[in-house]
Amino acid sequence: MPAALSRALQALAVLGAIALVVVLPSHLELFTLMQLTLFAAMGVLALSLGFIWGFGGILSFGQTAFFGLGGYTYAIAAINFGDSTNAILLAILFPALFAAALGYFVFYGRISEVYLGVITLTVTLILFNVVNSTAGDAYTIGQARLGGFNGIPSVPTFNAPYTPDAVLSPEAGWWVTGGALIAVYLLMRLLLASPFGRIAVAVRENETRAALLGYDPRLVKLGVFMVGGAVAGLAGALYVNWGAFVGPTIFSLSLSAEIIIWITVGGLGTLIGPVVGCVLIQFLNAKIGSQQAFNANLVLGVILVGFVLLLPKGVVPTLKTALLGLGRKAKRRPAAAAAARTQIAGAE
Repeated sequence: MPAALSRALQALAVLGAIALVVVLPSHLELFTLMQLTLFAAMGVLALSLGFIWGFGGILSFGQTAFFGLGGYTYAIAAINFGDSTNAILLAILFPALFAAALGYFVFYGRISEVYLGVITLTVTLILFNVVNSTAGDAYTIGQARLGGFNGIPSVPTFNAPYTPDAVLSPEAGWWVTGGALIAVYLLMRLLLASPFGRIAVAVRENETRAALLGYDPRLVKLGVFMVGGAVAGLAGALYVNWGAFVGPTIFSLSLSAEIIIWITVGGLGTLIGPVVGCVLIQFLNAKIGSQQAFNANLVLGVILVGFVLLLPKGVVPTLKTALLGLGRKAKRRPAAAAAARTQIAGAE
């Protein structure tokens, strides 16, 4: 059955990802491993928008707002606590609460989808300008100086839970980041299989019909938006742990646009698609940046136009359709051969 084949392919992909996370540190150089750690952190960010856009029908042009809030929350909390454990939890909680506050005014104010994109974009710009203007000793939170455009350097990286002295090595940081990416993917799969996930998809398809069935589309959208904010905040913490630095550029609009390209390339309406698109584009950016022969933004624009025109569904849905088609053909061949043998036997 196509559904069984699809589930089998997903299970194989997850098992393959777990195996890669485990064995890669022993087969790669440190630089390559650190680069993959960055890709995995950005993959979590891609999942955050892929979830709310692909399954909630909410296109946020300012997903970096929650990404940046998560990064700054982690940095400030880690500096003040001297421990990354609670800092990670706060990096997830604070963007989720911010998404709840913003989403309440947006969804309960019955603002249209077009204005939702404008509002999230504006919020990102506001946060960028506010954080960019925090230079000087007056702008401190506890022991953490915000630093304005210079950002916060020397941010404490991850340590073992509630053991500040046990700082994780780059290899362990890869295991944590790669494991977080797989865990977020699996949790989102479970969430989509739950009643809430099914209702969220129903609201995306037809809000009026969902409301007539007794569900509140505003509350459902708010819940989806909060999940996206929490996951983006986790991605911000993972990103800051990778570089041990956070600055206002974490709120950049170019990154917000790039996330949309990741999802368009990988495939909207899937969970693996955003991750695949993220890794492909990030790898391409790294290659272009290393040779400096082409403008990266120009190449990204060409890729986006090409995929919209030639592969509008994205890489993953296209491959899935092709594999399912091959599976159907493989199942039809034995049946056709058996029918041919029956006809031959009858003719004899």
